Amino acid sequence: MAHLDLTAAPPRDGAEWPQGAAYMDGAFMPASEARLPASDWGYRRSDVTYDVVGVWDGCFFRLDDHIARFRASMDRLRLRPRESNAEIREILIECVRRSGLRSAYVAMDCLRGTPPPGAPRLPSSARPWLLCQALPWTWVASPEQQRRGVTLMIPEVRRIPMSSFDARVKNFHWGDLTEGLFEAEAEGADFPILLDGDGHVTEGPGFNVFSVSGGVVSSPRSGALEGITRRSVFELCEEIGVPFQQRDISEAEFVAADEIFCATTAGGIWGARRIGERVLGNDAPGPLTEQLRTRYWRRRADGWHATPVTV
Repeated sequence: MAHLDLTAAPPRDGAEWPQGAAYMDGAFMPASEARLPASDWGYRRSDVTYDVVGVWDGCFFRLDDHIARFRASMDRLRLRPRESNAEIREILIECVRRSGLRSAYVAMDCLRGTPPPGAPRLPSSARPWLLCQALPWTWVASPEQQRRGVTLMIPEVRRIPMSSFDARVKNFHWGDLTEGLFEAEAEGADFPILLDGDGHVTEGPGFNVFSVSGGVVSSPRSGALEGITRRSVFELCEEIGVPFQQRDISEAEFVAADEIFCATTAGGIWGARRIGERVLGNDAPGPLTEQLRTRYWRRRADGWHATPVTV
């Protein structure tokens, strides 16, 4: 809504690395100096998992939830770096401290390296390591897109099936999502929403999706990341007495919904105004979407799930 101030605060004066700070396999450095070895399997095979937590107005949002999801993804891929969850937490906080950023996109990656000479060319022979970065805040959907509502479409490309790779593990396998973005651009839409092989809605590139029909909020039960912001949406729904559920949603039902909205770390909650040829409501985000969006940012300002970064 127009009265929400979504302007990111500038870095604090005297910040060490205001363009971004990184931690790379045991050492802190400016983000611009972090480099991946070209031979590592994290790069060559996309043998990597990651997570992203947001900092807004000097506070992390749901930091421990993000680290727990990151650990679950690492465990699923048998990536076991030397750093504990508590150490990862302090590394992320220190990256933000060194950057001086008041609003930041804070990424944590665990990459598999390369087997040492003479070792079997197997994943179990390669040492996993961490790359963490605190970078200036970036939006998936700009404040202007959030104000007016985004335009969506259903592309021809289908989401990678869960039988091939578990979508609950945050990953860089973006071939399908990238193709969807090209299809959306060709049609003049902002974002694609991919279906699975059975024609059910999954997610968009970097965000969860929701439909509102008959006053009930629904989100896909499979084929999508178990978003931390999605969890926040369900908590907000409970606070205001709105029923919500996770279930299969067909393309036809999704397109015919009363409202459609999206949620992600790098943007919070934002609504759609069109999907394909259909205009939603008054060609603007719906009333429940805007109620949730406003409540989300107000609760954030009140310190909801916050971890302050002290200088």
